Amino acid sequence: MRLMNSRFGLMLVFTLVLVCLAAIPAQAATTTIAGSFADGATYLIEVPSPWNGTLLLYSHGYVTPGSGNPAQDVGDPGTRAFLLANGFALAGSSYATTGWAIHEALVDQIAVLDLFNAQVGKPTRTIAWGHSLGGIITAGLIQRNPKRFDAALPMCGVLSGGVATWNQALDSAFAFKTLFNSGGPLQVVNITNPTGNFLLAEQLLAAANATPQGRARLALANSFGDVPGWFNPASPEPAANDFASQAANQFLWAQQVDFPFIFAFRAELEFRAGGNPSWNTGVNYREQFEHSVNGAEVRALYKQAGLDLEDDLETLNKAARISADSDAVNYLEQNIIFNGDIDFPVLTMHTEGDGLVSNQNESAYRDVVREAGNERLLRQIFVHRAGHCTFTPAETITALENLIGRLDTGHWPNLHADALNAEAATLGPLNVAPPSFFLFHPAQFLRPFDAFDAARCARKHGENGDGGVPCNAF
Repeated sequence: MRLMNSRFGLMLVFTLVLVCLAAIPAQAATTTIAGSFADGATYLIEVPSPWNGTLLLYSHGYVTPGSGNPAQDVGDPGTRAFLLANGFALAGSSYATTGWAIHEALVDQIAVLDLFNAQVGKPTRTIAWGHSLGGIITAGLIQRNPKRFDAALPMCGVLSGGVATWNQALDSAFAFKTLFNSGGPLQVVNITNPTGNFLLAEQLLAAANATPQGRARLALANSFGDVPGWFNPASPEPAANDFASQAANQFLWAQQVDFPFIFAFRAELEFRAGGNPSWNTGVNYREQFEHSVNGAEVRALYKQAGLDLEDDLETLNKAARISADSDAVNYLEQNIIFNGDIDFPVLTMHTEGDGLVSNQNESAYRDVVREAGNERLLRQIFVHRAGHCTFTPAETITALENLIGRLDTGHWPNLHADALNAEAATLGPLNVAPPSFFLFHPAQFLRPFDAFDAARCARKHGENGDGGVPCNAF
């Protein structure tokens, strides 16, 4: 199972395949090149005739360990048909492994470019793009190989970087264990039995959700990951003061999406890294909570349940902390954190109600790009919809066309929501849901850790600048 799209995303794809493909302009003959690299990764290249000279290198999302892992060169069949019909070449690989396969992807994706150059020819433009884990891979590719690309479109990407992402996941898991299984067998790091650990977490979650007190404490644990209170893309966003609905939606995010990662798939990451790469030493959970976007909900639910929020925050702050293994932190820094060094236009896109990769990831990336002095090259757009990567093909193509417009003119086009929605609307059947771009400013990411933080950490610990020693929260 690829955890890149929600069930709504799959519904969009099926609808598009069954209803809309006939309305897409007929494509010319397409040459397909497929095969395997020495490391076992497979690749897929599609070149239409005529080709407009632009290559889109697609990086796919997280693939659950043990699942099928074919090469992908685009996110959905409707987008594929439109792009090939309009002369764009598509390429991508499977990566050599599943799971947190950033180390392999950063190599295999460049190998695809080399193969394309050798068998097709050098593109006039190469644009990196991808969804979810493919978003962090896209950002990693352009950071590591800036001369190989002309622009990038990371979508619903893990743009806070590996260290920050798993630290923030640890905060939610730590709070959940402390509040519901303190002293019990649930493991939040150094997971030895991923399946059993996940099943235990799900049992504890269900029991907690059965009482007002449990639901309040679940909301507190979810607040450390800024889990949104909106789950179903086909339903309207709950009202700002509908805290019961928000909590119910957060339960669904935890049960169906987040708990597999934080209580099971973390084990795959720890195996790769050779230890635990996450820590919460020095974290003040009262301060973390004050920065969460879910504060009003948590306070209201605690009041309704007759609980003292301050008591539980104090419990979290007094609980024994978790330290990271320095070598594992170094692995996760390499795979990957960001330094904000972008040399060409980058456009990112995110849904507001993303409970797997929070929209605050965009703030983390924006901040590091700004600190590097490159904010002129970055723009970020948002879609008012629940779900992870639940963009319509029309929204995806609109984003890509505006990025290409920036390349063509040297100036950013009008990225206001009204203009984007009007442009998407012209794509007719590719709008499997109404275009929903909107003005949005995400809150701060709660546990940032980027290359600047790593450098400050290294100086603090007397290191030589490689940032290999874990630090307290920044």
